[in-house]
Amino acid sequence: MRLINDFLIKSSCNKIGSDEFGNQYFLHKKNGKRFVIYNGVAEPSKVPMEWHGWLHYTTNALPNHSKSHKFSWQKIHLPNLTGTKNAHIPKNSTSQQYQAWKPE
Repeated sequence: MRLINDFLIKSSCNKIGSDEFGNQYFLHKKNGKRFVIYNGVAEPSKVPMEWHGWLHYTTNALPNHSKSHKFSWQKIHLPNLTGTKNAHIPKNSTSQQYQAWKPE
């Protein structure tokens, strides 16, 4: 099945590029639709902002990492980590921070 999908994509689409997560970006030859094939689990938060803009037709400029200007305060892109061991847990977060209301 994977070979059939690869053949269909290669024959009807142009590969535009890939990102640091291994996601591959394509442009359909006939209708001009843009799409991504995720590396591993299909997680949209793995798409970096440069490619997100291109995918959603915000810009036609292709992301070029050599020309990309990053400020010193910018962090590297991370996918959504909710539900993983690396999820952000704020300080003083406990399950019993409030008193449940009890009807009289």
